[in-house]
Amino acid sequence: MMDPRPASIGHRFDAPQRAVAGSGVIARAEAVAFLLWTLALVGVSGGLLWALGLNYDGISGSAPSKIHPATYMAVALFGWVMLRAGNPVIPVANALTRPASVLLAVCGILLLVLIAARGGTGLAGSIDTFVLAGLVPILLMDRDDATLGRLETVFHLVMLANALLGLYEAVSGQRFFPFRFDGVAFETDTRSAALQGHPLANATMTACYILALAKGGGRLAPPLRAGMIALQLVALVTFGGRSATVTTLVLGSGVGLFALNRTLRSGRIPLAGAACACFALTLVPLAVAALAEIGFFDTLLSRFVSDGGSAQARVDMLAIFDAIPLRQLMFGPDLLQVSTLRRIYGLEWGIENSIISDVFYHGVLVTAVLVLAVGLYLAEVARTCRRGVWLPILAFVILVNTFEGLAGKTTMLAKFALMLIVLFPPVRRAPRL
Repeated sequence: MMDPRPASIGHRFDAPQRAVAGSGVIARAEAVAFLLWTLALVGVSGGLLWALGLNYDGISGSAPSKIHPATYMAVALFGWVMLRAGNPVIPVANALTRPASVLLAVCGILLLVLIAARGGTGLAGSIDTFVLAGLVPILLMDRDDATLGRLETVFHLVMLANALLGLYEAVSGQRFFPFRFDGVAFETDTRSAALQGHPLANATMTACYILALAKGGGRLAPPLRAGMIALQLVALVTFGGRSATVTTLVLGSGVGLFALNRTLRSGRIPLAGAACACFALTLVPLAVAALAEIGFFDTLLSRFVSDGGSAQARVDMLAIFDAIPLRQLMFGPDLLQVSTLRRIYGLEWGIENSIISDVFYHGVLVTAVLVLAVGLYLAEVARTCRRGVWLPILAFVILVNTFEGLAGKTTMLAKFALMLIVLFPPVRRAPRL
């Protein structure tokens, strides 16, 4: 017997169900895409890309391989957001509500044009360093709490794997994904690199992560938070970053003393917390003595005793100013002259300060614009996120200026912004009635 209902009625019942099912599939695919993008951004280094057959950090090889996979994925995700919105004007208008992020991305594109016009190298550096970082808040700030929670879990897992791999490299003496230039690793550098590529970039990210956790970032339970901080502190030693270690200890001690003072002034000290504190105060000196006995701190201590010329390099880079006329310093020195002076002063490994390196290669005016754009960018991210972000931001600003940092090709600024957004997610304000 045939259904007496008109066919149009059945279509009206089925269409909404198919639409809901289709939107659910799209939402899940989008969630997976964001997870993969986060994993690629935080966990894929140049050393890992070399192991996969891509010469990301070197000069030779194809031009597309010089841009990080996370950058390609970020551009694709932004394109998908525009496509899904139906009207591309809407996502662009939403992006303009993050003016500092847009400014940073535009500065990255203009820097690429400037480098190309001057015949310089490292065009992809401006894209990965600044354009990718500018896209991170635009893609993440309006995500729901569930999405940011999943991205936070991925971030914690990658940092956990990074710490464990760094410790294993320190114990075994084998570096799995070291920083390579055209496939050549620096054999004299025995510091662990783990999943972040360069040891100093790894130390910077680890230090900022420790301080973010200490300020209450993330949703880890107190025991997990304490365990993660302890593990990351131990791993930080293997990365050999002297400045990162000192900065973490100084700022972290300040946080600890402030929290202790606040607890004592409140007059309410949990018995379990007091017992754990007494146990830790007894255990920590013994653990440090045991690690020192087996030589765990030897690599880091050797960096303080003999830094391989790092301190002298910071003095020599200032001497380059005397050899470059003021007019060239303002508008961009001759690139061949800068390369020659670097070889003369033994600075082939890099100029160990982000701002000074940018001055030598792009001039004072361009560097001032970049510094202003990065400052406004960090302030915009901090203003959107909840309280607690300024301590890791302070550490980041200090540490990126102890090595070439943002002056070279790096995804460190994008990773740092992602860390702030997922650990200190934006406060959702209820709409006004």
